[in-house]
Amino acid sequence: MSTTSLGETPVPDMADAMLAPLRAADPSRAFVVAQLGQSLDGRIATPTGESRWINKDAALDHVHRIRAAVDGVLVGVGTVVADDPLLNVRRVAGRNPARIVIDPLGRIPITARCLDGADGCRRFVVRAAGIDAPPLPDGVEIVAIRPDARGRLDPNATVAALFARGIKTMLVEGGAWTVSAFVDARAVDRLHVLVAPVILGSGKPGLSLKPIDRLSEALRPKARIFPLFDGDVLFDCDLRT
Repeated sequence: MSTTSLGETPVPDMADAMLAPLRAADPSRAFVVAQLGQSLDGRIATPTGESRWINKDAALDHVHRIRAAVDGVLVGVGTVVADDPLLNVRRVAGRNPARIVIDPLGRIPITARCLDGADGCRRFVVRAAGIDAPPLPDGVEIVAIRPDARGRLDPNATVAALFARGIKTMLVEGGAWTVSAFVDARAVDRLHVLVAPVILGSGKPGLSLKPIDRLSEALRPKARIFPLFDGDVLFDCDLRT
């Protein structure tokens, strides 16, 4: 595996090394990568919600590279309402993935750009079973999941339902609550944390998991570290170890 010093352009096989576990995934089971971009002190936004751009170009390129390598990219409906993302591949060469939105209560606007089927990609909306929600654009596939007592959808049930529909590899891209829910449920194989050398000192935290009482309960994944050419650092954490 090749690495670079900060400020250098990454050699081609460094990008390949970052995605090697994904490309080597067992096709008989789902493989889930989650990603989170944050400051050095673990913040993803200022107290006012400003988050562009904590991470720089190399980190954004990496996210698009993962999108091009997976069957589907998943976000929570809060991200769609706040940012109206396209969830396609633009910064690198590659195909667009299926687009998946977790929307338990049917909040997604029908005008959301990720529901546009002009590029021919599959589109999924994951909803709580039995809810009465507005209709979706033609071609959008609804995945109904039985909610728990709090009305939340089990990430593992979501992954299993999407796997049954052909989504064998998946990127959980945001927002922070959705990434945290998937990590807490042990539904993630690899966690990519993109850390920018900036200190906000306050603001919205990245991962927010169930509280623990002892350090022995903490997640201590094996991790590979990749310094990116413009100063950010990627931590590739194996959550199955």
